[in-house]
Amino acid sequence: MNLPRPLVLIVDDNATNIDLLVNTLKSEYRLGIAKNGSNALAYVAKHRPDLVLLDIMMPEMDGYEVCRRMKADPRTDGIPVIFITAMSETVNKTTGFELGAVDYITKPFHAAEVKARIRTHLSMEEMRLRLASQNEILEQQVASKTAEIRDMLNASIQSMALMVEIRDPYTAGHQQRVSQLACAIAERMGLAAETIEGIRIAGLLHDVGKIRIPVSILSRAGRLLDAEHEMLKIHPQVSFDILKAIPFPWPVAQMVLQHHERLDGSGYPQGLSGDGILPEAKILAVADVTEANSSFRPYRPANGIKAALDRLTQQKGTRYDAQAVVACVELFDDGGFAFDYGANGNGNGDFR
Repeated sequence: MNLPRPLVLIVDDNATNIDLLVNTLKSEYRLGIAKNGSNALAYVAKHRPDLVLLDIMMPEMDGYEVCRRMKADPRTDGIPVIFITAMSETVNKTTGFELGAVDYITKPFHAAEVKARIRTHLSMEEMRLRLASQNEILEQQVASKTAEIRDMLNASIQSMALMVEIRDPYTAGHQQRVSQLACAIAERMGLAAETIEGIRIAGLLHDVGKIRIPVSILSRAGRLLDAEHEMLKIHPQVSFDILKAIPFPWPVAQMVLQHHERLDGSGYPQGLSGDGILPEAKILAVADVTEANSSFRPYRPANGIKAALDRLTQQKGTRYDAQAVVACVELFDDGGFAFDYGANGNGNGDFR
């Protein structure tokens, strides 16, 4: 039996915009239409669409208020919302993301872009729900089922990580390498195996929020504009929003949220410092910056592991946790650790 097509609700007071979106989406999705905020909330409560395309500028109740009310209702707070707005309108995108929206689409619409964004976010939501479901099963099952369910969990995690990496071939394998190094650092520091497992998963998912960053920014060969850099800095928060509802037995979402925080408070997105940062996130930060600084990026050649470790050591105890830095350096100096670039080809040989 074929599953029903996803239901997408279009909320816009402009009939022309509605017609354009209907013609673009009708072959792939079931569609609902609401021409004002009140009708949109009533439709969402009754039909629970899989995704809402929500105009911002509407009379009586704007899109921000509709989104706010949806996210305040436990029955509808999980429905992805994509705001639609005219390019000429002054829009505070930060407000939309803070309210819980997953994306923006600008008018005039480009059919391919609209379809791609909707497809991406429906896939992410499906993956998130599947992963959450598998975690619930994991808590209920014991003995013979444990290994099987862990395989399913790992497959879903790998799939989520791959969704990001296939968009940016220049950093393919980055999350896997960061995860491997973070686990090795944690093991050298004497952390418990159960804690290390949480770090492994956080490492594999720490950049999943880059699914929202345009490929043009990720693959930029030159220096980013200030606005582009600010856009890039939203990815830890986006990662957190994707992962926060999944009942991991470790604080995976918080680790991911904090992996760009720094001891001196110079990091983002929260500007945390010192003991305000999770120990696991401090380890993840060291692994992340070591891999990134040693590997090839579109804006520079690979620096190599020696240069990366020298730079890391210079900031030991100021930006990065001293114990984690020492463990990292020792791994490469005398522990025989090396990044495995495999078929990705993003390094200059075997860094040791």
